[in-house]
Amino acid sequence: MVAYRDFELENGLKVIVHEDKQMPVAVVNILYNVGSKDEDPNKTGFAHLFEHLMFGGSANIESFDPPLQKVGGENNAFTSPDITNYYITLPADNLETAFWLESDRMLSLSFDPKVLDLQKKVVIEEFKQRYLNQPYGDVWLKLRPMVYKTHPYLWPTIGKEISHIEQATMDDVKEFFYRYYRPDNAILVVAGNVDFDEVRRLSDKWFGEIPAGNFKKNMLPVEPEQREVRHMDIQADIPVSNLYKVYRMCAKQDPLYTSTDLLSDVLGRGKSSRLYETLVKKENLFTNIGANISGSVDPGMLIISGSVSEGVSIEDADKRVVELIEELKQDGIQEEELMKVKNQAESTLVFSEVELLSRAMSLAFATSLGDTSLINKTTDMIKKVNLSEVMAVSKDVLRADNCSTLYYMPKDK
Repeated sequence: MVAYRDFELENGLKVIVHEDKQMPVAVVNILYNVGSKDEDPNKTGFAHLFEHLMFGGSANIESFDPPLQKVGGENNAFTSPDITNYYITLPADNLETAFWLESDRMLSLSFDPKVLDLQKKVVIEEFKQRYLNQPYGDVWLKLRPMVYKTHPYLWPTIGKEISHIEQATMDDVKEFFYRYYRPDNAILVVAGNVDFDEVRRLSDKWFGEIPAGNFKKNMLPVEPEQREVRHMDIQADIPVSNLYKVYRMCAKQDPLYTSTDLLSDVLGRGKSSRLYETLVKKENLFTNIGANISGSVDPGMLIISGSVSEGVSIEDADKRVVELIEELKQDGIQEEELMKVKNQAESTLVFSEVELLSRAMSLAFATSLGDTSLINKTTDMIKKVNLSEVMAVSKDVLRADNCSTLYYMPKDK
C-alpha cells in the first residue's frame, strides 16, 4: 500500500505527497500530460525535443545541472507517446533546490537560439544513431504506420522523419511550450523523507504564481478496428532474420487490459513461457522470442518478436508461431500457467515499489489517468483475472485479421 495525500493549487497544478520517513532522500517528479501523440502530424518529435530543451537553461537559471550537483542531486527525464516525465533525486535536506529548479523551467525556458540549435543537432544525431544507422533500429518507424492508420501512435516518439526536427523554429517551440508545459497540465509528486505541510508551503512559494494555460485536452482521432491481414517484408544489412507480429489491443483503462497483459505473459514472458519453451528450447526455430504489450493509454499493441535461428526460413518460423497461438485459443490455458504469470506480475509490482522513484512515477502516472488510487488497486486487478477472461481476450485479440506482421531479413548475398 502506497500512502499519499494530495492538493491542488489555484493554477491547476496537482500535487501528490508520499511521505516515507525511512528514506534519507527525496524525489521530485513532474509529469506533463503531453507525449508524441499530441504533436502536429507535420511537426513530429517535439515532445522528445522538449525533453532535451528543458535541460538547456530557463528564465533565471543558465544551466540546470550544476546547482543540482552541488547539493548531491541527480536528474533525468523520458518521453513516451502519452506523457513526458522529469525527475530529481536529492538529499531530503536540500528539497527546496528541486522546487526552485523545476518551477523556473515551468515558468519559462530561456528560449536561447543557440540552445535550440544545439539540442536539434543532438536529437538529429540520436535519430541517426538509434533509428537509422543501427541494425533493426528502424523497426518501429516501419511497424507503427502499419499498425495505426489514423491515431498519432503511428509515429514513434523520435518523430516521423528528421526533417521535422530540422525545420523546427523558435515560434514552434514557444507555441508548444506555452500550450503544454503549464501547471494545469502537470502533476507534481514529492516523495520520501518529506513533510506534507512543508511540501504545500514550497509548492505555493515556487509554483503558485506561475499562470495557468487554460489547457484543453486534444481530441485525438479514433483508430478504426483492424479487420485485415497486414504484412511487410524488409531487407537490410542485419545478421539474422527477426519476426514481428503486432496485435491491436484495448486501452489502459479498459476492464480487459490486465487480462491482455497476462495473456502476453503466458505467451512470451521469460524462458518458461509457451513460445520460448517450444520454439527456442524444444524446436530450435528461434534463438530468442518473447511477447509484451505497449502499455499505451489509448488502445495499444500486443507484440510478439523473435530472432529466427540460422538455417530456418522466416516463413516456417512464422507459421509455427501462428500454430502455437491457435493451439492456445483452441485448447486453452492451464490454471497453473495463469497462476504463474499472475505471481510474476505481482512480484514485479512489489519489487517496483521498493524504489522510491518508482513509487513517485507510479503515483504521477495513476493521477494522469484520473485516479491516483489506481496505484493501490493493481494487485487486486491482477488477482481477479480468471481463465475465462484470458481465453475470451485470446480469441478476440489474437486474430489473423488483427495482426500486422513484419519480416525483417538480411539482404540477399
